[in-house]
Amino acid sequence: MKLPITLSLLSLSSALSYEEQQPILPDTLSPKSTISQPLIGFGTWNLDLSSTNTSAAVSYAIQAGYRQIDAAAIYRNEKDVGEGIKDGLEKAGLDREEIWVTSKLWNDHHGNPTSAEAALNKTLEDLGLEYLDLYLMHWPTWKSMIALPKSKVLNIGIANFSPAQLSDLISSTGVKPSVHQMELHPYLQQSAWVATHKTLGIAVTAYSPLAHSTPTTHGSEHSAESVDVEEDGEEEREIPPLLRNPVMLEIAAARNCTPAQVALAWGMGRGTSVIPKSSHPERILENLQAAENCGSYSRILPPS
Repeated sequence: MKLPITLSLLSLSSALSYEEQQPILPDTLSPKSTISQPLIGFGTWNLDLSSTNTSAAVSYAIQAGYRQIDAAAIYRNEKDVGEGIKDGLEKAGLDREEIWVTSKLWNDHHGNPTSAEAALNKTLEDLGLEYLDLYLMHWPTWKSMIALPKSKVLNIGIANFSPAQLSDLISSTGVKPSVHQMELHPYLQQSAWVATHKTLGIAVTAYSPLAHSTPTTHGSEHSAESVDVEEDGEEEREIPPLLRNPVMLEIAAARNCTPAQVALAWGMGRGTSVIPKSSHPERILENLQAAENCGSYSRILPPS
């Protein structure tokens, strides 16, 4: 299949318009937020590493300069992540209070007021921590999370909620989440949804900020170039992986940075925290240096 260059150019050029976004802040989310979640963090989902290497990757990330670690019980590696946090803090000469740790309540601990705290206690035990900076739920158990001891978790939030679910959550309890974690990248911008969170004063964390590594397809009745025609007559076009998109490559070359750094700088420029993951030291550093290497968001524009 041929690549739908026109589609990608238009969508990314629009996405990188400075007038629609806020400039990158140095280290944390907007001052309007009541929390100081770092703009970039280290993701621990699906690292596909041995226990030793998972711990080493987390430790290296902290030593390299990451100050946010994103974990979850369902990732089934919190003990290894906890070992990495402990080792990283020791080697970097940092106190626990100098990093931000997020974890998540999973589906098997919903249903009664004691389940959420039991899950929290297990996560704290596995991570070797006394408290979390942020605890997210994947599915609704909000009232139980509101009641969690403030000495054990400083903020509570949600992940992957729809507008209707968020509205119901707030209206039924009167308590807004501190953070909403969702998939966001130039191919999945959710601009109106992000803007709604800014209006509500809810911080946003973007997972999968580099999108996926495999191409996807897009159907349209008005393709710029015909590549395949299904039985119903609708054309199907292949969209290249984000980091091989021609616009991303062009901007990266013009700014002397990598396509991954362009994508991360774009995300941070929207005022969202981003949590890329990698087990490779060079990529861990590359991701951390996104804002520094690409410059301020106001300069990440398609070359004229």
